[in-house]
Amino acid sequence: MELSARCQSCGERSLVTDEVSENLICTTCAVVQDYNNFQAHVGGISGPAGTYVRTGTSGSGNNYSYKESKIYKAGVLIDDILFKLNFSVPSIDEVKKMIVTITEGEYGQGDWFSIFVGACAYVVRRKNGNLLPMTDVAAVVCCDTYELGRMVNRVVSFLDLKLPEFDIVYLYETTLRNSPSFSCIEAEKKEVMLKQGVFLVQCLIKWFVTTGRRPVQVVVSVLAFIGQLNQVNVKIEDLASELNVPAVTCRLRYKELLERLVEVARVLPWGKDVNVKNIVKFAPYVIQYMEMKSMGNGLKQIKNSDNVGFDITYFLSDCLQERSDNMIDSYRSCEGDDVFSQNTEQEQSPSLDFANLDKFNISPECLKMIYSKCMEEVSDFRSTSEFGKENRKKRKRHDDYLDCTDWWKGKSELSKKLSLKKILEKDVGMDVMPPAFVNGCLTYQTRRDKIEAAKARIKNIMFPSNAGLRAGNSHCLSTTAKKEKKKKKRHVDVDWEDLIIETLLLHQVKEEEIENGYYRTLMDLHVFNSGCFE
Repeated sequence: MELSARCQSCGERSLVTDEVSENLICTTCAVVQDYNNFQAHVGGISGPAGTYVRTGTSGSGNNYSYKESKIYKAGVLIDDILFKLNFSVPSIDEVKKMIVTITEGEYGQGDWFSIFVGACAYVVRRKNGNLLPMTDVAAVVCCDTYELGRMVNRVVSFLDLKLPEFDIVYLYETTLRNSPSFSCIEAEKKEVMLKQGVFLVQCLIKWFVTTGRRPVQVVVSVLAFIGQLNQVNVKIEDLASELNVPAVTCRLRYKELLERLVEVARVLPWGKDVNVKNIVKFAPYVIQYMEMKSMGNGLKQIKNSDNVGFDITYFLSDCLQERSDNMIDSYRSCEGDDVFSQNTEQEQSPSLDFANLDKFNISPECLKMIYSKCMEEVSDFRSTSEFGKENRKKRKRHDDYLDCTDWWKGKSELSKKLSLKKILEKDVGMDVMPPAFVNGCLTYQTRRDKIEAAKARIKNIMFPSNAGLRAGNSHCLSTTAKKEKKKKKRHVDVDWEDLIIETLLLHQVKEEEIENGYYRTLMDLHVFNSGCFE
């Protein structure tokens, strides 16, 4: 300690010399003393260097250059990200080669570089056909999926790559096999759930539910539905947390899946009783119907039933008899053999020739007739055999019947991965338009109605006599019909969009342009004249 000098800040004699910088530092107030270690630079440009910075070094005691340090830190970051994403050694080398190609060996530092590494990892896995959800990459590099998506687009455009289509079926299969929520399920049951899920995913592709949507949320909704269908306790929130996606969007996709199944069930005889709340109960029959429809050839339609090859009356009666026998057997197994002590003798009917049965196509109306006839016979049978019991026992008996029924066959081609062309050619009981197209048509129709309403309001203002006459006629009709009721104030719902449409119509804007909905551009061009300069 040097006692001869005082601190410039506090005045205490507590100055010590730092071993690294050789500056005097006060131990009381920790202030570095000025001008105590000044070194003059003499000798011109090539004179001795300073204390801290030397040419080609990154600090005292470090022999690495700035570029070498940057490359070293970048390599550590790349290895850490790829290790968290479970990349193999060949894939790691491919990612590093891509990074060197894009950055020309300069690498980088900062938050953007970690996003860049994640984008290169996603592109490599996508190019090799091994699917990697973008949400998983975004969770590892700690960024938003939109930001990562923009970086992926820049990488793809720079390398002029053409990535294959996103394989949502492979994503479903991988998620079901590796998800902790389905780890306790037996292998045989998991394979059945795998085929059921692939069938539903490809049905959603045919119904355009996956078009323009994020695929991971669709997979979560299918997994939740298949788990509920097979009595596996899984929640949408848990699956969404495993795949790093918001649960709100997953619930929307789940609701759309239920609505599509309800629409398919409408053509069935009991379809009017199916809704979103009880579709899971009827889902085995609906999926079985969809599977049978997909196994048929939807391109062949029968226009004349004369060449079917058998009597349609005999066929319907045989179906009704077989359905009645099945119902009786199911009730016998549930109620016991004592109720059916009286056996009825049934006539043996000759067997049908099913050689040309594939030509026959039963319409929904015919199915309704079969169902109503069968229900009448079952109701008569219940009344004669005294089957009226409590609702609780009936529900329990029905649930047991569903549990013991092997409804899933897995013979449809949709249970396996198909190309998009083959998926669209299949018939699963319903053909719908893309939701975006339907919503666009509804939006256009809404704007069309608003335009007509705005024209009517403008016409009433420009011609008040005609408007008063129409209002008087309507007032007379309302007073004669409702004399004792008080008059209510007339309320017209007019929002900002109606006011803008009125303004554009008054400025002679074409209705076709207004229907497109670009109100800001039309207001700038026709109302504010922002493009005109005098």
